[in-house]
Amino acid sequence: MKTWQEEQIQSLLNCDSATDLFERIQLLAHELGFDYCAYGIRMPLPISAPKTEMFNNYPSGWQASYKAKNYLAIDPTIALGNQTTLPFIWSDKLFSSARDLWEDARAHGLEHGWVQSCRDAQGISGMLTLARSGEKLLTSELRAKTSELSWLAQTAHFGMSRCLTAKMLPEAGMTLSSREIEVLRWTAEGKTSSEVADILRIAERTVNFHINNAMVKLNANNKTAAAIRAAVLGLLY
Repeated sequence: MKTWQEEQIQSLLNCDSATDLFERIQLLAHELGFDYCAYGIRMPLPISAPKTEMFNNYPSGWQASYKAKNYLAIDPTIALGNQTTLPFIWSDKLFSSARDLWEDARAHGLEHGWVQSCRDAQGISGMLTLARSGEKLLTSELRAKTSELSWLAQTAHFGMSRCLTAKMLPEAGMTLSSREIEVLRWTAEGKTSSEVADILRIAERTVNFHINNAMVKLNANNKTAAAIRAAVLGLLY
C-alpha cells in the first residue's frame, strides 16, 4: 500500500511552473487541515540583497496590511526560520517581540500556524508556512502529521528550486573545472595569484587565466567576488 507521500510526489514534481506547484501545495495543505499556506524562497546571491520570491493564499486584507506596515522587517517567524530547519508553531512567546503583527494576523483569521525551513547544498533556502483559524494545533495532531508536514516542506523546496533557480540564480548552473576550483579555493584563503602559482607549481599567468574564466562563469567583477560566489554556491567542495 502506497504512503501518502508516495501518492503525492509525482503530482508535485510534475508541475512545470512555480505557480502550478504552489496551487498543488495549497491542495495538499488543505488535505492536512490548513486553510492557508505560504512559501518563500531566497537565493544566496547577491549577498547584500538576496533575490526572493513569495507565494501565499492569505486573505487579501492581511497581505495588504503586512506590506503596508512592513511586517516583513519584524516577522519573528522569518527570523527563526533563518536560524533553524526544525519545524515550529506560532505561539504568544514567538510573537512576543511583535505583538501588533500577531494581533493583526489573528484579526484576519490567521490564528494557528506551522512553519519549517529548508536549505540545500547551493545555499538556496525556503520556508513553508501552513496556517488556519479556529481549531488549535494540538500536540497529538502534530505528532500524527509530522512526517507528512516535513515531507511537504522539503518536497516543496525541491520543486520550487527546480522551477525558479535557472531564472533567479543562473550562476548555480555553472560548472567549474578542477583547476578553477583549486585556484578559487586558495583565493578564498586570501592567497595572491603569485602565491597560488607557487602552491600549485604553475605559472602566475595560468592562475590568472583560470581566475578570469571563473569570474565570467560566476558573473563576478573580481576574483574575491568569484571566490565568495563559488563558496556560497557550494562549488568549491
